[in-house]
Amino acid sequence: MPQILVLNSGSSSLKFQLFSMPDETVLCSGLIERIGLDDAKFIYKTKEHTIEVGTQIANHNAGLQLLAKQLLDEKTGIIKSADEIDIVSHRVVHGGKDFTKTVEITTEVKEKIKALSGLAPLHNPANLEGIIVAEAIFKKAKQVAIFDTAFHQTIPEHAYKYALPIAYSDQIRLYGFHGTSHKYVSEKAIEFLDKKETNIITIHLGNGCSMSAVKNGISIDHSMGFSPTTGLIMGTRSGDIDSSIIFYLAEKFDLNFKEVNNLLQKKSGMLGLTGHSDLRDIQEKAKKGDKACLLALKMNAYRIKKYIGSYAAILNGLDAIVFTAGIGENSSFLRASICEDLDFLGINLDTEKNNARLNTIRAINTKDSKVEILVIPTNEELEIAKQSFHLLKE
Repeated sequence: MPQILVLNSGSSSLKFQLFSMPDETVLCSGLIERIGLDDAKFIYKTKEHTIEVGTQIANHNAGLQLLAKQLLDEKTGIIKSADEIDIVSHRVVHGGKDFTKTVEITTEVKEKIKALSGLAPLHNPANLEGIIVAEAIFKKAKQVAIFDTAFHQTIPEHAYKYALPIAYSDQIRLYGFHGTSHKYVSEKAIEFLDKKETNIITIHLGNGCSMSAVKNGISIDHSMGFSPTTGLIMGTRSGDIDSSIIFYLAEKFDLNFKEVNNLLQKKSGMLGLTGHSDLRDIQEKAKKGDKACLLALKMNAYRIKKYIGSYAAILNGLDAIVFTAGIGENSSFLRASICEDLDFLGINLDTEKNNARLNTIRAINTKDSKVEILVIPTNEELEIAKQSFHLLKE
């Protein structure tokens, strides 16, 4: 059976799983988190072994080299030769208009991914680096790219266009991101609801954060736009701002546009507000009364609530809201803050269910809530493996 190694690079993390397909058996899995920080962590799991190491991992390249070494380790590794891997599947954030489905990676594909890096500077360069390293390590494997933007190609024109002159608006449009995650959890939510027609809001909260309005399984709007910078407040990204701020920053503080872009992408968001990009650190300080952290958490929840209201309107109804990804699945505090005072929409949270820590699909709403509040662990890696396997069969 084909073995598919899935690499899912986030802005500060790298998740991986090795699948035997088509039975979807997970041979090993793990996570490299807090990449670029002094207290990075490497976690590797098989049926027989669990390895957790705290170390310094400077960038995604170093993380991939560490992963490859572990996969081939004589005692705890899962393969004896890199040639045992049939496909290496890469999550790529921005596919622009060129990529609407899963593709085999060629020189041309790599060039286009690089060309789109300006639209996803925290991700596409890391994704491309992962591809190049994987090509060198797994020489006989087919390299495949799955694009975050693909799921959102169904967003209608009136929603994806910006009010710009026609000469510009053809290229500058809303693309949407985290598509693999939103697709996976919305499909799981539809199964849970057991209804043919559904109105669902999916809320992906990690270091990068986004929301989608999903009607009958189809994405009809998304909080991120032309790039992954817009929408919700994120770990290091600003989210929505007045576009005039860009020019004000440039003129008032004598910054060039590259410096402004770096500020909005890598120095803003929760990091800019608190000095920390990891929500776990921020919540700990908030518990101790840190005013900056308390305010940042309130701002974060407020922005999400605004999107819930607007998406409930365009969906013309609401059956469920779904929390997913690292923060969405694990932060009961933030879920509670978001759902507070939304009873007019029929959203009523059950505090006891919300505080329970279970790594399964679960409803955390009260019995009288008109809207299901679901926590659904995302599994982008499985979705990526399934799409890659289908491509292999074609």
